[in-house]
Amino acid sequence: MTNRKRKSSARPSPAVDRAASDVVIEESSRSFPIAGIGASAGGLEALSALLEAMPVDTGVGFVIVQHLSPTHPSMLVEILSRATSMTVVEVADGQLVEPNSVHVIPPDREVTIQAGHLELHPREKDTARRRPVDRLLRSLAADHGPRAIGVILSGTGSDGTLGIEELKVHGGITFAQDETAQHRGMPASAIATGCIDFVLPPEEIAAEIHRLGKSPHLARESAELPSGDAEDFGSIVQLMRSVTGVDFTQYRSTTLFRRITRRMALLKIEEAGEYIDLLKRSEEERSALYHDILISVTSFFRDPEMFEALAQRVLPRLFEGRADQDTVRVWVLGCSTGQEAYSIAIAFGEFRKERGLSVPIQVFATDLNERGITTARAGLYSKDIEHDLSEERLKNYFTPVDDQYRVAKSIREMCIFARHNLLADPPFSRMDLITCRNLLIYINPVLQEKIVPILHYALRPGGTLVLGGSETVGSHGRDLFETEDARQRIFRRKDGAVGRPPVLKGRDKSRQSRRPEEARAHEATLGVDMQREAERVLLRRYAPAGVLLNSRMEIMQFQGDTSAFLAPTPGRASLNVMKMAREGLGVVLRSALHQASTERLPVRREGVELRSQEGPRLIDLEVTPLPDASDDGVGFLVTFEDPTRGTVLTPPLSDAEDALDEGAEPSRRILALTQELSATREYLQSIIEQHDAANEELQSANEEAQSANEEMQSVNEELETSKEEIQSSNEELATVNDELSDRNAELNRVNNDLFNLLGSVRIPIVIFDPDLRVRRFTDLAEQLFGLNPADVGRPIAGMRIAADFQQLPQLLDEVVEKGTDKELEVQDALGHWYSMRLRPYVTPDEGIQGAVLLMIRHRCDPQGPRVCREHRRHGSRAPSGSRQRAASTDGEPFVFRDLRCEIRRYGRQVAL
Repeated sequence: MTNRKRKSSARPSPAVDRAASDVVIEESSRSFPIAGIGASAGGLEALSALLEAMPVDTGVGFVIVQHLSPTHPSMLVEILSRATSMTVVEVADGQLVEPNSVHVIPPDREVTIQAGHLELHPREKDTARRRPVDRLLRSLAADHGPRAIGVILSGTGSDGTLGIEELKVHGGITFAQDETAQHRGMPASAIATGCIDFVLPPEEIAAEIHRLGKSPHLARESAELPSGDAEDFGSIVQLMRSVTGVDFTQYRSTTLFRRITRRMALLKIEEAGEYIDLLKRSEEERSALYHDILISVTSFFRDPEMFEALAQRVLPRLFEGRADQDTVRVWVLGCSTGQEAYSIAIAFGEFRKERGLSVPIQVFATDLNERGITTARAGLYSKDIEHDLSEERLKNYFTPVDDQYRVAKSIREMCIFARHNLLADPPFSRMDLITCRNLLIYINPVLQEKIVPILHYALRPGGTLVLGGSETVGSHGRDLFETEDARQRIFRRKDGAVGRPPVLKGRDKSRQSRRPEEARAHEATLGVDMQREAERVLLRRYAPAGVLLNSRMEIMQFQGDTSAFLAPTPGRASLNVMKMAREGLGVVLRSALHQASTERLPVRREGVELRSQEGPRLIDLEVTPLPDASDDGVGFLVTFEDPTRGTVLTPPLSDAEDALDEGAEPSRRILALTQELSATREYLQSIIEQHDAANEELQSANEEAQSANEEMQSVNEELETSKEEIQSSNEELATVNDELSDRNAELNRVNNDLFNLLGSVRIPIVIFDPDLRVRRFTDLAEQLFGLNPADVGRPIAGMRIAADFQQLPQLLDEVVEKGTDKELEVQDALGHWYSMRLRPYVTPDEGIQGAVLLMIRHRCDPQGPRVCREHRRHGSRAPSGSRQRAASTDGEPFVFRDLRCEIRRYGRQVAL
């Protein structure tokens, strides 16, 4: 294992050129795959199972990131070493990753990989932004590209999700643990992204990694297309073109090669011809390959330096001197799932708010990937975006929805998403800003020369073009653009240059010749259209004029010529029937609509006076209620009839003429006004009543909602903060618990060994703690000293033991204080002689923590059945009452001068 230090070099931010996956990655000289494995709570068991099932000759290097406590020593290396025969080491800064080796993250550190070397970084202090698995996988994707493998095992939270997405973009292969995971948070979050290739238990993940490690697609040194496979891969491209309508021949061959070989590796296919056969018969595989080629994962405010340059250098110029009605138009190409477009909209909105402007903003976002467009339109994203956005932006521009965030309505209304093929569809025009980041890198240089003029054509004079960090307008674009910020790839359209988009392959297939079956279908369609046209002529000629309204009084459809009854009003366009009603019709029509809505019955009004330029005329109108399925309300059919067939009424008499003709009937004018006044009173009274009732309800509901909203907001903020803290602590505690469980099992084994050892050794042994309290003793010690299990924990000084050893407490104190051994000969109450040995109880870390007492009985004990001659020879008469008195074989007492005598037995010396 090579382990060397390297000078740390400046590395680009993980967010820089994240979509520039397999084009800008420098080929590593180390061709073996590297697997980044992430786990958290419950991951210890999964890691052990994975490594235990992993063969030792996979040819893959493994880097493991486990959520560890920063203050607790880790035994992860020792535990995992028991599960595999591969070398398991703790990561050191600058360490080179080796195949068939396991590298484990140390506590209180985060790890990344660059040029095949592991680099350690301080642990992120902010709990909410601490994502060590994401950090490893992102760096692994950028460093190893298609030879990177990502594995997400048991754990809570969503760490690893962003890294899996990044790894998928760079062509890597991804795994997630299935329902066997103790905690499903991390695997489920990764699976929800749609970027996981395999969902398996740890044992099967090991088998797949072993297979991939031997796969020629992952071990290939170069990403260039082999000459022998060129024809087969060309057939694949043509097949995809005929099915999807997208011509991938202009894509970089290296990109296509990597994506196609990746699919072959996943499907365990080694021959291109076999894969072509599968594509021909499997629509599912064609769709998978199509989306694999187009996959592009982005994030909010990717490349913060670019957005900073945009706010400082570009936006002030775009908004300078712009009228309130002059909309700022932006085109985001390759928008993927919408984060880029929404980021642009937020940046523009912040600038507009800061300057106090009211200029409208319109963002057009396009992409070929329909799945991405669908996601972008919904504006729903996982809570992982918290790591890409500041708290202020989350609060101002996003709304929590369950376990996701939805983009605010004001931002979503700025953005229009559509599927668009830049190489085939007509471009947009009159744009103030175009962002085309990390799109040109996928296309051949020849086609880039055609695309740059298209972008120039789509911009207004003085408009701005933003490219990715690895892209440029090239030599062919220098006449069309001038560099505004070389570092951030921001270019400005030259006003004097004139650019026209070249003719590209269109997608309009209407001019193509139809097949016979298509021609017959077309003729049948024409027949149906003729019948419908005839029906429209009859309705227009004989049916009364009318309109179809929805429940909001908006006109949904016109029937016949309604110009005599309805007309558009000046100002903002509106299809509200009340705003379009001609003079004299509005009050009666409103009253009839209200009555029909209330009673749910047709309402007819006759003799309604309608004023026009030709003079007043009488008409009849009828309102018929209809069910409105679109919004679960009631729609209406309003028909207008002219019984007088255009007869102009006699103008009303003047006051003078009316006074002269006192016997004349009441003027029709007075009758019409009376009728109109009565209808108005009824309608106004009903409106007042409804308004008062609705106002009271709304006021009450508003007060309750406001109070509840304030409480819920406060509680939500507290719970969110507590949840993050508890989740982080829970992950660390779960990891510590796993390690402690393993350590506890090991301690149980050691304790069992000690128990059996002490039970097997037939020697009186007593162990004391630093306070000379009895900690443990053997069965023979229990008999010798008269101990019992209740004496455990009691001090020796207060105990009355069977053996008369009065100086034992003092001797033990001396042994504990000085740390020296003591050995002396003693006699128990029965007269048996022992060699008593006192030794300090020493621990490796804490020093002396007590004492150990051993009693070894002499085999030539004078009180025993056999007394050796040496004891007789060394014995002498002893005074009466001496403690060292013993009985000889003839009953005479004597004193031992040297108990460590030597006796001859079986022709050799035995030391007692």
